[in-house]
Amino acid sequence: QVQLVESGGGSVQAGGSLRLSCAVSIYSSVNCMAWFRQAPGKEREGVAEFDLYGKTTYADSVKGRFTVSKDKNNLYLQMNHLKPEDTAMYYCSVAPFSFYYSACEDYRHWGQGTQVTVSS
Repeated sequence: QVQLVESGGGSVQAGGSLRLSCAVSIYSSVNCMAWFRQAPGKEREGVAEFDLYGKTTYADSVKGRFTVSKDKNNLYLQMNHLKPEDTAMYYCSVAPFSFYYSACEDYRHWGQGTQVTVSS
């Protein structure tokens, strides 16, 4: 059983900042945690990820502007220097880690998302 609750979205002007939070409730170990986003008419894309070893990975479009962090039961996304193209619904997710492939497995659990809107 996995429950993911995102919060912290809102409307900001370009150049502004937001901090997203995700409360994670799960009855098994969580190896990988990540943020995704989906803009209208586009596919969902990965934004930032923590793997089993704490290694973080960012999409090229957000490197240097977004920072992912976590504590035991929460995942955070600090978003600075926001751009209109960052406008999307943001989702967090969790996944097991594949030791065979040395990578996170497919993300299949989703919360309701939190909307981020950046105006120019």
